[in-house]
Amino acid sequence: MNLLELKIIEKIKDQGPITFENFMDMALYYPSLGYYTSPETRIGRKGDFYTSPHLHPAFGAMIGKQLEEMWKIMGSPSDFTAVEIGAGAGYLCGDVLVYLKNKKIFNSLKYIVVELNPLMMEVQKKLISGFSDKVRWVSQLKDIGFLRGCIFSNELLDAFPVHVVEMDTGLKEIFVGFGPEGFKDIYQSVSSLKLINYFNVYLANIPKGCRTEINLRIKDWLKDIDEILSEGFILTIDYGYTASEYYDEERSRGTLLCYHKHRTNENPYKNIGQQDITAHVNFSSLKKWGDELGLKTIGYCAQGTFLIALGLDEVITELYGESPDYENEVRRIKGLIMPQGMGESHNVMIHYKGKESPELRGFSLRNQIRHL
Repeated sequence: MNLLELKIIEKIKDQGPITFENFMDMALYYPSLGYYTSPETRIGRKGDFYTSPHLHPAFGAMIGKQLEEMWKIMGSPSDFTAVEIGAGAGYLCGDVLVYLKNKKIFNSLKYIVVELNPLMMEVQKKLISGFSDKVRWVSQLKDIGFLRGCIFSNELLDAFPVHVVEMDTGLKEIFVGFGPEGFKDIYQSVSSLKLINYFNVYLANIPKGCRTEINLRIKDWLKDIDEILSEGFILTIDYGYTASEYYDEERSRGTLLCYHKHRTNENPYKNIGQQDITAHVNFSSLKKWGDELGLKTIGYCAQGTFLIALGLDEVITELYGESPDYENEVRRIKGLIMPQGMGESHNVMIHYKGKESPELRGFSLRNQIRHL
């Protein structure tokens, strides 16, 4: 039994059963012991999972291309800030800056990385040392101050701690207890009126026996962004569904998954602090809560469609058109857009804060806002 497990057990003994959201928060973010705060965390092919930036540098180039379009839409201001929340090992940041370094936007660009883990921050700084004068780091959004530009994330929201609920004679919440057999589910009344409100919007028709997740932290995250974003865009890329897809009967056991050494399992009570725990994003709630804050949802579609519409072919030609390894690069890039890769499992949503309702090239082929 590791130290983090003992910390969780101690909390349960002191307070009684804790919500699954509380358990997940400790498992992922407990200082120096949680999965994302531990010095042992490994992301990439040698770790527990890898993301689009690990698949190919063209992904970062495409994010750079999107930032450039946003900058032009905003009138090519002399001060444009790009904020990346949760930068992993730093590959995305590095690839974005490499792509933009010879573009007109580069002199106007300020790049900020929001990183909770100080050890991961050092990994990022080492990787992108060539751009040390362009990038600064903060540990939380409120340390940034007001900005104009774009706040973006890739596979961030799926790692927010979630409440787990199940429909019985009424809605029950899953709490975590501990006994001789180890950690266990305990069914209790829901812990917050916010869960009831969410239930009334999205879950009122789920059948008995259905278990699923509720991510309330997305709403607080949007509020934090709204407080610092004077004008600009919020770009969110993650795996998830519309509410109707998420809470369909075919997902009657929810979407909660754990990742350990590139293998998935459905048991969050093992490898505590040593495995990732995720749940898919309800993009309908992301739109609704954004709209309530005055953040206009201007586009939503699958990652593959978005990248193709944005001009992936142009970037491939620009970066690799003269390369003798062109065909191999294209094969690798296909993982970003093909349905069996990340092309359909991951979705893109962009909000805008400002007076206008800009149209972005990435949604020119397909914009599925109406399905949210």
